Amino acid sequence: MNSLIDHKIRVGISKFTYDGNFGRKEFDAGPDIMEMGGFYNILENLGVTVTETKTAFLTNEEEKQYGTINRLGLASHHLADIVSNQIKRGEFSIGLLSNCVGLTGMLAGLQLAGKGQPLRVGLLYFDAHADMNTPETTLSMMMGGMPIAVSCGLCLNRLRKQSGLEIPLPTRYVTLAGARDTDPLEQEIMDRSDIEQITVEDIKKLSPAIETQMLRLFRLTDIIYVHIDTDVLNPQEVPGHNTQVQKGVTSDELSKVLELVFKYPKTAAFGVASLPTTGDPEGLAIKAVYNMIEGVINGLKSRSNDLR
Repeated sequence: MNSLIDHKIRVGISKFTYDGNFGRKEFDAGPDIMEMGGFYNILENLGVTVTETKTAFLTNEEEKQYGTINRLGLASHHLADIVSNQIKRGEFSIGLLSNCVGLTGMLAGLQLAGKGQPLRVGLLYFDAHADMNTPETTLSMMMGGMPIAVSCGLCLNRLRKQSGLEIPLPTRYVTLAGARDTDPLEQEIMDRSDIEQITVEDIKKLSPAIETQMLRLFRLTDIIYVHIDTDVLNPQEVPGHNTQVQKGVTSDELSKVLELVFKYPKTAAFGVASLPTTGDPEGLAIKAVYNMIEGVINGLKSRSNDLR
């Protein structure tokens, strides 16, 4: 990962629009909107070289295969291949994801990016929800509420393996940030896990807890993925989002946190999910996403020479 930053930051972009008919179809256009709303101009102005933009597609034969979960796994494995190749080439990987079901593919890409043994992947996950539900605990039945549980091997193991994430993440490799809405049985899973948390207040104050968690993941793992569901933000910045939760954070506050987080050299990929595509005539959500991405790039640029 030392070649992420030379004279310019080299970024590979991956897009994932497949939700397996489990997610929120109104978000499916989100990756395209994030890409085409001025994204490349922002990256260019920040001194970034975009090496490629690839979308994870199912082949014609895969489209015919049985089973929604099976096809979701196949699509996720295509995402993993894109991300893995980008990281192996020394590029920073940015995932534009329709919703959080893209998590397993992003994590698998990082796990497979090593030379030989699978890498130990750390996860910093910003979301208003814990996303630790299983089919047995969920109240909503939304697949988008299960990605961390799947990635940690707590349910749907065939989907996880199909995605390329052969080794589930130990829960101690996960830090959840900004969560403030959990289902009762989901909270029981959280209480029995080794997941650690960063609170909304920690984010607002740029608390030392953030660096404490980054140092913890840095010591435990080989490579770190940072994921954001836009519902971690205050509802005022994501109008049209159908899983809004009050008392969140602003994109300015989160941008500062991301700048700090991406100073750490093991942070090799960033993904943003669930851009609301309706009910936002002023485009506030896309502005918030670009604000956060600017924080990511500024963090990469601020890595000292000995970390490059």
